[in-house]
Amino acid sequence: MTFKRKKLGNNGENIAVNFLESKNYQIINRNYRNKFGEIDIIARNGDYIVLVEVKTKTIFDQGLPEEHVDYFKQKKLKLLARSLEQIYPENNIRIDVVAVDMSQDKPQINHIINALEM
Repeated sequence: MTFKRKKLGNNGENIAVNFLESKNYQIINRNYRNKFGEIDIIARNGDYIVLVEVKTKTIFDQGLPEEHVDYFKQKKLKLLARSLEQIYPENNIRIDVVAVDMSQDKPQINHIINALEM
């Protein structure tokens, strides 16, 4: 991954964290890794532990950011979610996607709650 892409991803994650905190989500962890892969944000929202995949784009003609959560990423996210059921057995777990479109002056955020069925 290039430095420019890494910086864009970090900026998108920071925007997503601020957005989620403004919606009363409690951030538990960022860039969590285990043998199944990596998730950008783990947060608590009420009775839910929420795995949040963040997608950030700067060029609109390449499609919407959320369209880049492909089949393989979805499969990894589901495995990650199932593995976290062991850590948080008392909570429901869901997977959200926060898409950050930075192709305009002000970032546009699309929060897709329960984006993937487990």
